[in-house]
Formats: sequence, C-alpha cells, structure tokens
Amino acid sequence: MRTFAFIIHPLSVNDVARKYPVARFLPLSLVEAFLKAKSPMVLSEIKGVRSLTGEGLKGWFIGCPLTPRQLSGGVPLELVYQRLQESCEIAHRQGAEIIGLGAFTAVAGDGGITVAKRSPIPVTTGNSYTVATAIEGTLDACKQVGIEASSSTLAVVGATGSIGKTCARILSATFERVILIGRDPSRTRDLAEEIPHSEPTTDLERLVEADAVITVTSSDAAIIQPHHLKSGSVVCDVARPRDVSAKVVGQRPDVLLIEGGVVSVPGDVDFGMDFGFPPKTAYACMCETMMLALEGRLENYTLGKDVSVEQVKETQGWANKHGFKLAGYRSFQRAVSQEDIARVRAARAAAIPSPVSLREKSSPLRP
Repeated sequence: MRTFAFIIHPLSVNDVARKYPVARFLPLSLVEAFLKAKSPMVLSEIKGVRSLTGEGLKGWFIGCPLTPRQLSGGVPLELVYQRLQESCEIAHRQGAEIIGLGAFTAVAGDGGITVAKRSPIPVTTGNSYTVATAIEGTLDACKQVGIEASSSTLAVVGATGSIGKTCARILSATFERVILIGRDPSRTRDLAEEIPHSEPTTDLERLVEADAVITVTSSDAAIIQPHHLKSGSVVCDVARPRDVSAKVVGQRPDVLLIEGGVVSVPGDVDFGMDFGFPPKTAYACMCETMMLALEGRLENYTLGKDVSVEQVKETQGWANKHGFKLAGYRSFQRAVSQEDIARVRAARAAAIPSPVSLREKSSPLRP
C-alpha cells in the first residue's frame, strides 16, 4: 500500500480553538506567540482511499502550528523552513513516501523548493491539480448560468502567482478578454505581454467588468467585497483563507460564488479529523499528493512559482484514471443549490443581451 502525508496549518483562531478552546478569548498576538513555540505534530491518520484501479492508500495529516500571517512574513523565513522540515521528517518517520504542502505552507518562501531540498521525502505543493479543478469548475459554472466564454471577460485576481498565472494562460484560449489583477504593477505588466488579449491592472474595481472571476491571492483577509462584482457573474475562490468576503453571500444573490478545488476522493475515505469539508471530499492540492503516491511518482512535482500546463493536464489525466472528481459547488461550507444557480442565470439574462460568439475557441484542457 502506498503512503503519503499532507501538511496543514491553522487558517484562523477558530482552527486553533478546536484544539485549544481558550484561544478564542486571547489576543491574536498571544495565540501566535504560543504557536511559534510549538512543534509540528501528527494530527490524524487517513484511511480508506481506494483508486478505481483497486490500489489502496494510507496517509497522515501533519499539523504545522503557524498562522497565515506568520507563514507570509510574520516570523523569520528560516523558522518557517525549520517547521516545514520538521513536518517532513515526522511524515517520513510515520512511513509517508511523499508529502504535500497545504495552504500558506505552499507559498511560503520559494514555493516548496527549499523545503524539498531539506525534506527526506519528495514534496509537492499540489498546485497543478488545483489549477485543473479551478478551470474545470469555472467553465462548468459558466455554462450553468449561461456565460458564453468566447464572448466574455475573465478576471484573475492574484494573476502573478503560480496558480493564477497558469489559469490565465490556459483560459486565455477560451475567453475573449482576460483582466490580470496583481499587486505588483511591473510583474503584472510583464505577464500581460505573455498572454494574448489580456490587460494588466492593480485595481480591484475592474472586477465589475468580469463575467467570470478566478481569485487566488496570498492575502490573509478577504479582499473582494459585494460592490466589486458584476450581476450574473461567476466567482471561483481558490484562496485559503478566502479572498471573497462572506458579505457577498448575503448581499449578492445575483452572483454565483463557488469554492475552487473541492474534490470527491475515491473509496471510503476517513480523514480522521474535521477540516470543514463534507465527508469523503478534500482540497485538490491534497488529492494531487494522493495521486502522485498512487502513480508511484515518488518525486518532487509542483514546486516554485510556476505551474506548467503539461503538469496540469497530467494531473487531470490521473484524476480520471483513479476516480478523483469535482464534488459539486460549495460556498462558505454550504452546497450551492439549483435554485442558487437559476437565480444567477436569471439575473444575467435580465442584465445582458444574449451573447454572440465572436470567435471560435479551443477547449483548454484535454488530458
């Protein structure tokens, strides 16, 4: 039986409070000081993953006790690397053959390159399959609400990051126009030179022009508010913590907000802990780690600040082979209903005349 491990970390004080309830009553600075002094640990054993090929899989969640703020510059980078190295060593002692970096552990420093050099087992960020599922989910949601991609505008928030950049590159073959939104004007302009019919900007107000949005920043707080979004649009939030404010759910019923990268795992999987997803589902980055183990690809895979189109297609092929698939739409821990979709479709139909396809586009992903 193949084995894997996956590193997770607290995204908020609420996550810390699940294990240490007193954290709810303490200032964040004190909670972070407590976490900074702690070592990584095994949180649970993962059982029951079984591929369509019949291959079984066992794994472990390793907890790295650092918050998003700490992982993105709130503590010295060397301390981050030490904690991640310790996490990899714990996984190795458990018997894991490969390990994945979850949430902010995947973007800390150089995107897993240094961690891979220090780890006794191969490492992946899981970003290739995250891109594949973000694209699949966005395109499917667009069809559901009546968005014709070939005559519509896509906005990518966090466009210069590894996931956003690759989503923009692939989907530029499908959407008429792509708005690239990034914090660094120079890097965003450079990216726009590589991507056909794209426009660089640092202005989130440009989101109101977009029929579809993929957002995947490394912000530790919500940046997209209700007023930013176009009526009848689709928003795929891949970021953890979320980029989209919870206010959007209550104030913008005319927008279809979905979480990116929610995947149904084959077999009768038991993760041994609650990380906020329905039973038998996981993040796409977790699933990439599982698929590498199932494939026997015990090698460093998706690392650094770039994700290759070839790896995106390869992971989609593995998903089809082993039985990993999108688990339906979810938004803020609730399933998106057909009524939600119908409401957004109606809002779009009321606001926009029927689109006319301006040019033929090819399918972006054919594994």
